[in-house]
Amino acid sequence: MIFKRKLPIPQEVKEMLPLSDELAQKKAQNDAEIRKIFTGESDKFLLVIGPCSADREDAVMEYIYRLKKVSEQVKDKVLIVPRVYTGKPRTTGEGYKGLVHQPNPVEPPDMFKGIVAIRKIHMRVLEETGFSTADEMLYPENHRYISDLLSYVAVGARSVENQQHRLLASGIEVPVGMKNPTSGDISVMMNAIKAGQSSHMFIYRGWEVESSGNPYTHAILRGYVNKNGESQPNYHYEDLAHLHDNYVKMGLQNPSVIVDCSHSNSGKRYKDQVRIAKEVCHNREHSKDIRSLVKGLMIESYLEDGAQKIGDGIYGKSITDPCIGWDRTEKLILDIADLL
Repeated sequence: MIFKRKLPIPQEVKEMLPLSDELAQKKAQNDAEIRKIFTGESDKFLLVIGPCSADREDAVMEYIYRLKKVSEQVKDKVLIVPRVYTGKPRTTGEGYKGLVHQPNPVEPPDMFKGIVAIRKIHMRVLEETGFSTADEMLYPENHRYISDLLSYVAVGARSVENQQHRLLASGIEVPVGMKNPTSGDISVMMNAIKAGQSSHMFIYRGWEVESSGNPYTHAILRGYVNKNGESQPNYHYEDLAHLHDNYVKMGLQNPSVIVDCSHSNSGKRYKDQVRIAKEVCHNREHSKDIRSLVKGLMIESYLEDGAQKIGDGIYGKSITDPCIGWDRTEKLILDIADLL
């Protein structure tokens, strides 16, 4: 392994690209509103929505400008948090690993430029639209580069068993969603939530740190893969009722789940996200427990339907997992608001 160059620590990058007091205050307001959804003080429905990967700043910003307009139409019922996912887990380690690796997907990786690029895009969203964003915590050591900009953090299916992810989640002050693992074992996710809600002392970025626990750590159901490699859903009524029972049994704080309408729940049939979202909303109407438990949805959406190969050059079309395009997205957001 070759150590190519020493990268700046998060504090140095934050000093290069500082967050103004005005933006910090706006982000704090967003955080407070989102937390109220998880505590039950607000009955708004959370929608974490956006591209599978934030591959190019111009297309992502155009998408979020459109999202801002439609959010004004549903703001009394739906709270939108844009997905700006800047690091992508790869099953085999091959392929595009996100903006943090490659600020330009057709050029070689440059981690310094990537660190700067991810901070710039998250900050630009907040500055120009008032949205604070969601991102996946793929690399725990990278979280601090953008920790003052995120209002929602997800821990992926391949990371949820990792101790460092769990311990760091316990020190994050915004909601952290723990996905069920690809195997579908709900106990793994529940244990991750318990770890995230507990206090810990551990080593992080060369420091001995102590966390107080994150009461907003919660579940994300994303489907699973069976022993034959086939995608299986876990968003149905019975799955949600079973999850509720697990929460009660373990006595965790603020029982909550976000349903991921993509990944194994849809079998990556991206158009199925529309049907899944509506079914989840429908199931909330049939049980007070499920209505209280299901706080929102996660949807993969971009300007154009589907996905493309890197280098195809179609503006606003995913280069990772397929997404629903803008027309379907806008209609779905309005339909969700009508169903609530």
